[in-house]
Amino acid sequence: MRNIYSNIFKVNNKNLSKAINLLKKKDLVGVPTETVYGLAGNAYSDIAVKKIYKFKKRPNKNPLIIHYHDIKSLKNDVELNDSFYKLYKAFSPGPITFVLNKKKNSKISKSSTAKLKTVAVRIPRNQTIRRILKVLKFPLAIPSANKSTRVSPVTAEDVASEFGNSLKMILKGKRSAIGLESTVVDLTSKIKILRPGFINQNDISRILKKRIKFSASNNKIKAPGMLKRHYSPGIPIKLNQKSSKKNQAFIVFGKKYKKAKNIFNLSIKEDINEAARNLYKTLRMIKNKKYKIIYVSKIPTHGVGLAINDRLSRASK
Repeated sequence: MRNIYSNIFKVNNKNLSKAINLLKKKDLVGVPTETVYGLAGNAYSDIAVKKIYKFKKRPNKNPLIIHYHDIKSLKNDVELNDSFYKLYKAFSPGPITFVLNKKKNSKISKSSTAKLKTVAVRIPRNQTIRRILKVLKFPLAIPSANKSTRVSPVTAEDVASEFGNSLKMILKGKRSAIGLESTVVDLTSKIKILRPGFINQNDISRILKKRIKFSASNNKIKAPGMLKRHYSPGIPIKLNQKSSKKNQAFIVFGKKYKKAKNIFNLSIKEDINEAARNLYKTLRMIKNKKYKIIYVSKIPTHGVGLAINDRLSRASK
């Protein structure tokens, strides 16, 4: 695709240096990660963090995920425990976020944690953001690079369509490999999954040798992705539908659906991981085609299917 945006830059040494300098100056940069594209800023800077909330029009009660290069840098800000070490060894770097107790001497901006005593932390796998984090002397707050409650971006062009030229720089990596936000697991008291993702509850239960549940309760927001309305394309969504009319977009999964102009198949091969990668791309495509309503067939809940259904449920609110 031809780059029609002046603030999208390909990943090379020159542009990585430019991005690093912007971040050091407490500015924001759009960056690729393996989950979705993110809006990165200095997690130790109140100025940078407040810019993130302003850009995204994000509620102050919704904390950010803080991204680190490695466990050594992460130790400066949070209290680590046995469950963390087990999950870290199994899944990090990767699409998993840990909610841990914040150290008293942590430099993390209180704004980024919604003034909680806990903090959500992640060590990403994507090599572009890892190259940036390795050079910086501070971690990065990186929420998804979209306006609050909207569909998360999976390409640099998605980010540009959200923010236009108000964002100075967007690094253009490949399309996000996973396509859904990270799994968030709370390790501060009774272990529970706060947001489902690619790494599912069976994966986590197997490593910790105990049954871990997904908690959908929104009574106390301890991590991103817990707001009732989220991931929305701005169009009404009806779930678990068997059919739709020709003027209605119909998101489906599997072989039994025939090709048609209004049918958008997340995976003809019935590959649930492919469906996850295609979800946000499909929601954006439908909106761009000016459909007024979206019908969604039943999507399986195995593997990352639970996360897909979680996103669709919140988008339909």
